[in-house]
Amino acid sequence: MLGHRALTVQDYLTILKRRWWILAIPAIIFPIVGFALTFLVQAQYISQTLVLVEQQKVPESYVKAVVTEDLSGRLASMKEQILSRSRLQPIIERFNLFANGKLSMDERIDLTRKNIGITPIQSEIARTNGLPGFFISFKANDARTAQLVCGEIQSLFVSENLSDRAASAAGTTEFLKSQLADAKAKLDEQDARLAKFQQTYMGKLPGAETSNMNMLTTLNTQLDAATQALARMEQDKSYTESMLSLQQAQQSQSTERGAPAPQTQLLELQQLEAQESELTARYTDDYPDVVTVRRKIKELEQKMAQAPAASAAPLSSAPKPTDSLSVQQMRAQLRAMEQGIAQKKRDQAAVQAELRTYQDRVASSPAVEEEYKSITRDTSTAQAFYDDLLNKLNQSKMATDLERRQQGEQFRVMDEPNLPEEPAFPKRSVFALGGFAVGLGLGLFIIALLEYLDTAVRNERDIWAFTKLPTLGVIGFAGEGEPVVTKRSLFGRRSPDVTSGSKPLMNAGG
Repeated sequence: MLGHRALTVQDYLTILKRRWWILAIPAIIFPIVGFALTFLVQAQYISQTLVLVEQQKVPESYVKAVVTEDLSGRLASMKEQILSRSRLQPIIERFNLFANGKLSMDERIDLTRKNIGITPIQSEIARTNGLPGFFISFKANDARTAQLVCGEIQSLFVSENLSDRAASAAGTTEFLKSQLADAKAKLDEQDARLAKFQQTYMGKLPGAETSNMNMLTTLNTQLDAATQALARMEQDKSYTESMLSLQQAQQSQSTERGAPAPQTQLLELQQLEAQESELTARYTDDYPDVVTVRRKIKELEQKMAQAPAASAAPLSSAPKPTDSLSVQQMRAQLRAMEQGIAQKKRDQAAVQAELRTYQDRVASSPAVEEEYKSITRDTSTAQAFYDDLLNKLNQSKMATDLERRQQGEQFRVMDEPNLPEEPAFPKRSVFALGGFAVGLGLGLFIIALLEYLDTAVRNERDIWAFTKLPTLGVIGFAGEGEPVVTKRSLFGRRSPDVTSGSKPLMNAGG
């Protein structure tokens, strides 16, 4: 009646009661068939081992690890290397894996790869960016072969990890060495450049400003002292010359009586000029004494200009045979003064030259300081880079030695590959349970199909479903009427065409 009307729970129970044997037979046969199939399927055994990742034994505060790549990434990389053809083919040939004579080497390699399992594990002690370990498993038709191949793959992982870490540490060290050599060359170049700059601008470098200013002040003081000393010496020379002129004039008067005495005016003029030089060195032109001296000089010059020219002999420090002893002494004194004045002028010129040198140093200090800062900054940067590389190189050397001594991070085998006692496939219980499920499903399908094809009317709901007419009444069987016509069904069972318990049905047509 499926598909003709909506069925109730009672209808389903009635169907199951009527066709239970259709459901029971396949549900019993198929589990037996499934269990029997397990003896026909090729058994497969899985051997498994657990590998833990041990952290390095020396704290990272002392020696930093060179290999900092995430364990998952390194594990994937090692897996690709170990599952390569060059690694798997020797194993396949050694253990004669999948050698049924029909498979090529490429197919055998693919099957071997599929039967190798790498499963990372997680635990509470795992690092935040890594894994504490992983399982390695291998599936084979023979338990002993599965165990041996699993152990071989485990050894490959352990040795690959050690060699990979050692190679990474050694490669890092070699790279740092080359970088350090380049950094040292650049640092030497910067040092040479700095030394040349310091040699070129000696005395103009930053830090010499104070000494330059102090030296400048000292030189100015020395220059003032030299100037004043020179002025005094020239004044003394003028006085000596005047005295010499006076001596010569007296000597001349002693020989020629009645001659005028222009030498006296000349001596007075020289004294006034010396006094003017002394005053102007200390005072301004408006100072009263300076004005008075200049006025006297002007009056004396006018007086000398109005007087008749005298045949004055030029003053000279060279001795003459006609000179008296006092004149000769004055000439010698005058010659010594001339030499002292010349020496003082040379000293004054030397001080002035040195003064100009320090003035140039002070004036050029800002530009030199700017360039010096640029060079020292580049040198400091090169030095810092060199020191950083040197520190990293030392760390890398220690890390390399750590890996060489196998004190760094390494794989530790917790469980050796086991020898499986039972095959991992096929599971007899799973096959039997699967056969039961298949038989049950097949029985339900057959029952549903039979019910869908069955058009027998068994109750008033079926009459309503077929005729869409209301039932007027139900007359029960008294037990003496004609037996209900039944028809033979599958397996010889008979069922009434129309039944409502023990009551005949009556329907009102039209």
